[in-house]
Amino acid sequence: MNWTNRPVIAATGLYTPPESISNAELVESFNEYVARYNEAHAAAIGMGDIDPLQPSSVEFIEKASGIKARHVIDKASILDPEIMCPRIAERDNEQLSIMAEIGVKAAQQALEAAGRAPADVDAVLCAASNMQRPYPAMAIEIQQALGIDGFGFDMNVACSSATFGIQTAADYVRAGNARSVLVVSPEITSGHLNWRDRDSHFIFGDVATAVLVEDAAIAPENHWEILGTKLKTVFSNNIRNNFGFLNRAAPETASDPDKLFVQEGRKVFKEVVPMVSALILQETERLQIDPHSLRRLWLHQANAGMNRLIAHRVLGHEADGDESPTVLDTYANTSSAGSIIAFHKHNSDLVGGDTGLICSFGAGYSVGTVFVRKTD
Repeated sequence: MNWTNRPVIAATGLYTPPESISNAELVESFNEYVARYNEAHAAAIGMGDIDPLQPSSVEFIEKASGIKARHVIDKASILDPEIMCPRIAERDNEQLSIMAEIGVKAAQQALEAAGRAPADVDAVLCAASNMQRPYPAMAIEIQQALGIDGFGFDMNVACSSATFGIQTAADYVRAGNARSVLVVSPEITSGHLNWRDRDSHFIFGDVATAVLVEDAAIAPENHWEILGTKLKTVFSNNIRNNFGFLNRAAPETASDPDKLFVQEGRKVFKEVVPMVSALILQETERLQIDPHSLRRLWLHQANAGMNRLIAHRVLGHEADGDESPTVLDTYANTSSAGSIIAFHKHNSDLVGGDTGLICSFGAGYSVGTVFVRKTD
Protein backbone atom coordinates (compact mmCIF):
# COMPACT_ATOMS: atom_id res chain seq x y z
CA MET A 1 0.00 0.00 0.00
CA ASN A 2 1.34 3.42 -0.98
CA TRP A 3 0.30 5.62 1.91
CA THR A 4 -0.37 9.25 1.10
CA ASN A 5 -0.23 10.65 4.63
CA ARG A 6 -3.13 12.80 3.44
CA PRO A 7 -6.09 12.73 5.85
CA VAL A 8 -9.69 12.64 4.66
CA ILE A 9 -13.10 12.25 6.26
CA ALA A 10 -14.23 8.82 5.09
CA ALA A 11 -17.63 8.64 6.82
CA THR A 12 -19.73 9.85 9.72
CA GLY A 13 -22.25 8.27 12.07
CA LEU A 14 -25.10 9.58 14.21
CA TYR A 15 -27.05 8.14 17.12
CA THR A 16 -30.22 10.03 18.10
CA PRO A 17 -32.05 9.10 21.33
CA PRO A 18 -35.67 8.16 20.56
CA GLU A 19 -37.25 10.52 23.12
CA SER A 20 -37.70 14.22 22.38
CA ILE A 21 -38.95 17.13 24.50
CA SER A 22 -40.80 19.97 22.77
CA ASN A 23 -40.58 23.54 24.03
CA ALA A 24 -44.24 23.36 25.06
CA GLU A 25 -43.59 20.29 27.21
CA LEU A 26 -40.48 21.85 28.72
CA VAL A 27 -42.25 25.13 29.53
CA GLU A 28 -45.18 23.32 31.13
CA SER A 29 -42.82 21.42 33.44
CA PHE A 30 -40.68 24.47 34.25
CA ASN A 31 -43.63 26.71 35.00
CA GLU A 32 -45.13 24.09 37.30
CA TYR A 33 -41.82 24.04 39.19
CA VAL A 34 -41.87 27.85 39.38
CA ALA A 35 -45.43 27.88 40.75
CA ARG A 36 -44.58 25.29 43.39
CA TYR A 37 -41.41 27.14 44.41
CA ASN A 38 -43.14 30.50 44.70
CA GLU A 39 -45.97 28.98 46.72
CA ALA A 40 -43.56 27.20 49.08
CA HIS A 41 -41.57 30.42 49.60
CA ALA A 42 -44.50 32.84 49.62
CA ALA A 43 -43.70 34.27 53.05
CA ALA A 44 -40.05 35.01 52.22
CA ILE A 45 -41.06 36.46 48.87
CA GLY A 46 -43.68 38.65 50.57
CA MET A 47 -41.06 39.92 53.02
CA GLY A 48 -38.71 40.74 50.17
CA ASP A 49 -36.08 38.28 51.40
CA ILE A 50 -35.98 36.39 48.11
CA ASP A 51 -37.20 37.14 44.61
CA PRO A 52 -39.97 35.06 43.05
CA LEU A 53 -38.99 32.83 40.15
CA GLN A 54 -40.23 33.93 36.76
CA PRO A 55 -42.02 31.57 34.35
CA SER A 56 -40.68 30.72 30.91
CA SER A 57 -42.47 30.61 27.56
CA VAL A 58 -42.17 28.96 24.17
CA GLU A 59 -41.84 32.40 22.55
CA PHE A 60 -38.97 33.39 24.86
CA ILE A 61 -37.04 30.17 24.15
CA GLU A 62 -37.41 30.32 20.39
CA LYS A 63 -36.54 34.01 20.18
CA ALA A 64 -33.48 33.58 22.42
CA SER A 65 -32.08 30.47 20.76
CA GLY A 66 -33.97 29.17 17.74
CA ILE A 67 -34.46 25.86 19.56
CA LYS A 68 -37.82 24.10 19.26
CA ALA A 69 -37.08 20.64 20.68
CA ARG A 70 -34.29 18.43 22.00
CA HIS A 71 -33.59 14.70 22.18
CA VAL A 72 -32.79 13.26 25.61
CA ILE A 73 -31.79 9.95 27.17
CA ASP A 74 -34.49 10.19 29.86
CA LYS A 75 -37.54 12.35 29.22
CA ALA A 76 -39.85 11.51 32.14
CA SER A 77 -37.50 12.52 34.95
CA ILE A 78 -36.47 15.76 33.28
CA LEU A 79 -40.12 16.79 32.96
CA ASP A 80 -41.00 15.78 36.52
CA PRO A 81 -41.11 19.06 38.54
CA GLU A 82 -39.89 17.17 41.59
CA ILE A 83 -36.80 15.80 39.82
CA MET A 84 -35.91 17.89 36.74
CA CYS A 85 -32.80 15.85 36.01
CA PRO A 86 -32.22 12.67 33.98
CA ARG A 87 -32.33 9.44 35.96
CA ILE A 88 -29.90 6.92 34.51
CA ALA A 89 -29.36 3.75 36.53
CA GLU A 90 -25.75 3.10 37.47
CA ARG A 91 -24.42 0.04 35.71
CA ASP A 92 -22.12 -2.67 36.96
CA ASN A 93 -18.48 -2.13 35.99
CA GLU A 94 -18.64 -5.18 33.74
CA GLN A 95 -21.51 -3.67 31.73
CA LEU A 96 -21.03 -1.24 28.88
CA SER A 97 -21.50 2.28 30.24
CA ILE A 98 -24.27 4.46 28.80
CA MET A 99 -21.85 6.96 27.26
CA ALA A 100 -19.85 4.20 25.59
CA GLU A 101 -23.06 2.54 24.43
CA ILE A 102 -24.31 5.51 22.43
CA GLY A 103 -20.80 6.23 21.18
CA VAL A 104 -20.50 2.68 19.87
CA LYS A 105 -23.81 3.01 18.01
CA ALA A 106 -22.62 6.15 16.21
CA ALA A 107 -19.21 4.58 15.50
CA GLN A 108 -20.73 1.42 14.04
CA GLN A 109 -22.78 3.53 11.63
CA ALA A 110 -19.65 5.37 10.47
CA LEU A 111 -17.74 2.12 9.99
CA GLU A 112 -20.60 0.60 8.00
CA ALA A 113 -20.86 3.69 5.79
CA ALA A 114 -17.13 3.45 4.98
CA GLY A 115 -17.19 -0.33 4.50
CA ARG A 116 -14.60 -0.57 7.24
CA ALA A 117 -14.14 -3.40 9.75
CA PRO A 118 -13.09 -2.58 13.34
CA ALA A 119 -9.85 -4.48 12.71
CA ASP A 120 -8.94 -1.81 10.13
CA VAL A 121 -9.07 1.04 12.67
CA ASP A 122 -5.94 2.07 14.56
CA ALA A 123 -7.27 4.47 17.19
CA VAL A 124 -10.35 5.84 18.94
CA LEU A 125 -10.58 9.37 20.30
CA CYS A 126 -13.52 10.12 22.57
CA ALA A 127 -13.97 13.87 22.16
CA ALA A 128 -16.80 15.27 24.26
CA SER A 129 -17.65 18.04 26.70
CA ASN A 130 -18.41 15.93 29.78
CA MET A 131 -16.94 12.49 30.42
CA GLN A 132 -18.88 9.96 32.44
CA ARG A 133 -15.81 9.26 34.57
CA PRO A 134 -12.12 10.18 34.73
CA TYR A 135 -10.80 6.65 34.00
CA PRO A 136 -10.63 4.13 32.45
CA ALA A 137 -10.92 6.42 29.44
CA MET A 138 -14.26 6.30 27.65
CA ALA A 139 -12.34 5.92 24.39
CA ILE A 140 -10.72 2.71 25.59
CA GLU A 141 -14.10 1.27 26.57
CA ILE A 142 -15.51 2.18 23.14
CA GLN A 143 -12.40 0.68 21.52
CA GLN A 144 -12.91 -2.56 23.47
CA ALA A 145 -16.62 -2.75 22.65
CA LEU A 146 -15.94 -2.28 18.94
CA GLY A 147 -13.10 -4.81 18.90
CA ILE A 148 -10.39 -2.40 17.77
CA ASP A 149 -6.75 -3.33 18.37
CA GLY A 150 -4.90 -0.06 18.82
CA PHE A 151 -5.13 2.80 21.27
CA GLY A 152 -7.62 5.32 22.54
CA PHE A 153 -7.84 8.36 24.77
CA ASP A 154 -10.32 11.02 25.87
CA MET A 155 -10.15 14.70 25.09
CA ASN A 156 -12.33 17.54 26.34
CA VAL A 157 -12.38 20.99 24.78
CA ALA A 158 -16.08 21.51 25.56
CA CYS A 159 -18.15 22.35 22.47
CA SER A 160 -15.07 22.30 20.21
CA SER A 161 -14.05 18.77 21.18
CA ALA A 162 -15.04 17.09 17.89
CA THR A 163 -13.14 19.49 15.63
CA PHE A 164 -10.14 19.33 17.95
CA GLY A 165 -10.44 15.55 17.70
CA ILE A 166 -10.58 15.68 13.90
CA GLN A 167 -7.37 17.73 13.75
CA THR A 168 -5.69 15.33 16.19
CA ALA A 169 -6.77 12.36 14.07
CA ALA A 170 -5.63 14.12 10.89
CA ASP A 171 -2.24 14.81 12.47
CA TYR A 172 -1.83 11.10 13.26
CA VAL A 173 -2.48 10.30 9.61
CA ARG A 174 -0.15 13.05 8.39
CA ALA A 175 2.62 11.73 10.64
CA GLY A 176 2.03 8.11 9.65
CA ASN A 177 1.22 7.09 13.23
CA ALA A 178 -2.27 5.87 12.27
CA ARG A 179 -4.11 5.17 9.03
CA SER A 180 -7.70 5.06 10.31
CA VAL A 181 -8.96 6.96 13.38
CA LEU A 182 -12.45 7.16 14.88
CA VAL A 183 -13.43 10.42 16.57
CA VAL A 184 -16.47 9.67 18.72
CA SER A 185 -18.49 12.37 20.49
CA PRO A 186 -21.14 11.00 22.87
CA GLU A 187 -22.86 13.98 24.46
CA ILE A 188 -25.25 13.38 27.36
CA THR A 189 -25.55 17.08 28.04
CA SER A 190 -28.85 16.69 29.89
CA GLY A 191 -26.79 15.57 32.88
CA HIS A 192 -24.86 18.83 33.24
CA LEU A 193 -27.75 21.20 32.50
CA ASN A 194 -29.59 23.03 35.28
CA TRP A 195 -33.18 22.35 34.23
CA ARG A 196 -34.39 24.78 36.93
CA ASP A 197 -32.60 27.80 35.45
CA ARG A 198 -34.88 29.92 33.26
CA ASP A 199 -32.02 31.34 31.19
CA SER A 200 -30.50 27.99 30.22
CA HIS A 201 -32.97 25.15 30.91
CA PHE A 202 -33.81 24.87 27.19
CA ILE A 203 -30.31 24.86 25.71
CA PHE A 204 -29.01 21.30 25.52
CA GLY A 205 -29.88 17.89 24.08
CA ASP A 206 -28.35 14.40 24.01
CA VAL A 207 -26.80 12.65 20.98
CA ALA A 208 -23.68 10.83 19.77
CA THR A 209 -21.67 11.33 16.59
CA ALA A 210 -18.66 9.64 15.00
CA VAL A 211 -16.21 10.77 12.33
CA LEU A 212 -13.86 8.34 10.59
CA VAL A 213 -10.62 10.06 9.55
CA GLU A 214 -8.39 7.99 7.25
CA ASP A 215 -5.45 8.07 4.89
CA ALA A 216 -6.72 8.86 1.39
CA ALA A 217 -5.14 5.64 0.13
CA ILE A 218 -7.71 3.47 1.90
CA ALA A 219 -10.72 5.80 2.04
CA PRO A 220 -13.86 4.98 0.04
CA GLU A 221 -14.34 6.87 -3.22
CA ASN A 222 -17.01 9.15 -1.83
CA HIS A 223 -14.96 11.02 0.78
CA TRP A 224 -13.98 14.54 1.84
CA GLU A 225 -10.44 15.85 1.54
CA ILE A 226 -9.31 17.74 4.63
CA LEU A 227 -7.82 20.90 3.15
CA GLY A 228 -6.73 22.39 6.44
CA THR A 229 -7.52 22.59 10.13
CA LYS A 230 -6.94 25.28 12.72
CA LEU A 231 -7.53 25.42 16.47
CA LYS A 232 -7.59 28.37 18.85
CA THR A 233 -8.24 28.82 22.57
CA VAL A 234 -8.60 31.92 24.75
CA PHE A 235 -9.32 31.60 28.47
CA SER A 236 -12.71 32.83 29.63
CA ASN A 237 -14.98 32.22 32.63
CA ASN A 238 -18.11 33.16 30.68
CA ILE A 239 -18.99 29.51 30.06
CA ARG A 240 -18.13 27.27 32.98
CA ASN A 241 -18.90 24.02 34.80
CA ASN A 242 -17.09 23.50 38.13
CA PHE A 243 -18.13 19.90 38.71
CA GLY A 244 -15.23 17.58 39.51
CA PHE A 245 -13.73 15.16 42.00
CA LEU A 246 -12.29 17.97 44.13
CA ASN A 247 -15.83 19.11 44.99
CA ARG A 248 -15.81 16.53 47.78
CA ALA A 249 -12.93 18.46 49.35
CA ALA A 250 -15.27 21.44 49.81
CA PRO A 251 -18.59 19.74 50.65
CA GLU A 252 -20.25 22.98 51.74
CA THR A 253 -20.38 24.15 48.09
CA ALA A 254 -20.61 20.78 46.34
CA SER A 255 -24.25 21.32 45.35
CA ASP A 256 -23.99 24.96 44.26
CA PRO A 257 -25.41 25.94 40.84
CA ASP A 258 -21.93 26.39 39.38
CA LYS A 259 -21.42 22.62 39.53
CA LEU A 260 -23.70 22.55 36.48
CA PHE A 261 -23.55 24.53 33.25
CA VAL A 262 -23.47 28.30 33.74
CA GLN A 263 -22.81 31.07 31.23
CA GLU A 264 -22.94 34.79 30.63
CA GLY A 265 -24.81 34.50 27.35
CA ARG A 266 -24.58 38.10 26.16
CA LYS A 267 -20.84 38.25 26.82
CA VAL A 268 -20.32 34.95 25.02
CA PHE A 269 -22.21 36.20 21.97
CA LYS A 270 -20.31 39.49 21.88
CA GLU A 271 -16.87 37.91 22.27
CA VAL A 272 -17.14 34.61 20.40
CA VAL A 273 -18.72 35.81 17.14
CA PRO A 274 -15.79 38.10 16.13
CA MET A 275 -13.24 35.55 17.36
CA VAL A 276 -14.72 32.76 15.25
CA SER A 277 -15.29 34.94 12.18
CA ALA A 278 -11.72 36.25 12.26
CA LEU A 279 -10.21 32.76 12.57
CA ILE A 280 -12.26 31.45 9.65
CA LEU A 281 -11.27 34.34 7.40
CA GLN A 282 -7.60 34.04 8.39
CA GLU A 283 -7.68 30.35 7.46
CA THR A 284 -9.36 30.95 4.11
CA GLU A 285 -6.55 33.38 3.30
CA ARG A 286 -3.88 30.90 4.40
CA LEU A 287 -5.46 28.07 2.42
CA GLN A 288 -6.10 30.38 -0.57
CA ILE A 289 -9.83 29.74 -0.47
CA ASP A 290 -12.23 32.49 -1.47
CA PRO A 291 -14.60 32.59 1.54
CA HIS A 292 -17.46 33.62 -0.76
CA SER A 293 -16.93 30.37 -2.68
CA LEU A 294 -17.60 28.13 0.31
CA ARG A 295 -20.52 25.95 -0.72
CA ARG A 296 -21.68 25.15 2.78
CA LEU A 297 -20.95 26.04 6.41
CA TRP A 298 -21.61 23.36 9.01
CA LEU A 299 -21.43 25.55 12.08
CA HIS A 300 -21.69 24.78 15.77
CA GLN A 301 -25.37 24.47 16.69
CA ALA A 302 -25.62 26.60 19.83
CA ASN A 303 -27.55 29.71 18.86
CA ALA A 304 -29.26 30.62 15.60
CA GLY A 305 -28.33 34.29 15.94
CA MET A 306 -24.63 33.54 16.34
CA ASN A 307 -24.62 31.31 13.28
CA ARG A 308 -26.42 33.91 11.17
CA LEU A 309 -23.89 36.60 12.05
CA ILE A 310 -20.83 34.38 11.59
CA ALA A 311 -22.09 33.10 8.23
CA HIS A 312 -22.77 36.66 7.06
CA ARG A 313 -19.26 37.80 7.99
CA VAL A 314 -17.70 34.84 6.18
CA LEU A 315 -19.87 34.66 3.06
CA GLY A 316 -20.46 38.39 2.71
CA HIS A 317 -24.23 38.01 2.61
CA GLU A 318 -27.13 36.63 4.62
CA ALA A 319 -26.82 32.85 4.41
CA ASP A 320 -29.84 30.74 3.60
CA GLY A 321 -30.63 27.30 4.99
CA ASP A 322 -28.79 25.64 2.13
CA GLU A 323 -25.54 27.52 2.72
CA SER A 324 -25.67 27.21 6.52
CA PRO A 325 -28.02 24.38 7.51
CA THR A 326 -29.59 24.23 10.96
CA VAL A 327 -30.22 21.18 13.14
CA LEU A 328 -30.45 23.31 16.27
CA ASP A 329 -34.24 23.54 16.02
CA THR A 330 -34.81 19.81 16.60
CA TYR A 331 -31.58 18.75 18.36
CA ALA A 332 -30.87 21.88 20.45
CA ASN A 333 -27.25 22.49 21.47
CA THR A 334 -25.53 19.11 21.50
CA SER A 335 -22.15 20.59 22.41
CA SER A 336 -19.30 19.10 20.36
CA ALA A 337 -21.67 17.00 18.25
CA GLY A 338 -23.65 19.90 16.75
CA SER A 339 -21.52 20.77 13.72
CA ILE A 340 -21.00 17.05 13.03
CA ILE A 341 -24.76 16.43 13.02
CA ALA A 342 -25.16 19.28 10.54
CA PHE A 343 -22.41 17.80 8.34
CA HIS A 344 -23.78 14.25 8.62
CA LYS A 345 -27.32 15.23 7.65
CA HIS A 346 -26.51 17.91 5.06
CA ASN A 347 -23.62 16.88 2.82
CA SER A 348 -24.91 14.26 0.38
CA ASP A 349 -26.09 16.80 -2.22
CA LEU A 350 -22.69 18.42 -2.68
CA VAL A 351 -20.69 17.50 -5.79
CA GLY A 352 -17.04 16.95 -6.55
CA GLY A 353 -14.97 20.09 -6.01
CA ASP A 354 -17.42 21.72 -3.60
CA THR A 355 -15.70 23.14 -0.53
CA GLY A 356 -17.15 23.61 2.91
CA LEU A 357 -16.30 24.31 6.52
CA ILE A 358 -16.99 22.35 9.69
CA CYS A 359 -16.62 24.75 12.61
CA SER A 360 -17.31 24.46 16.31
CA PHE A 361 -16.81 26.91 19.16
CA GLY A 362 -17.60 27.22 22.84
CA ALA A 363 -16.25 27.15 26.37
CA GLY A 364 -12.62 27.83 26.82
CA TYR A 365 -13.10 29.88 24.73
CA SER A 366 -12.26 27.41 21.98
CA VAL A 367 -12.67 27.34 18.20
CA GLY A 368 -11.94 24.54 15.74
CA THR A 369 -12.12 24.77 11.95
CA VAL A 370 -11.97 21.92 9.42
CA PHE A 371 -12.03 22.93 5.75
CA VAL A 372 -13.08 20.10 3.44
CA ARG A 373 -13.56 19.45 -0.28
CA LYS A 374 -15.78 16.79 -1.84
CA THR A 375 -13.92 14.38 -4.11
CA ASP A 376 -14.95 13.88 -7.73
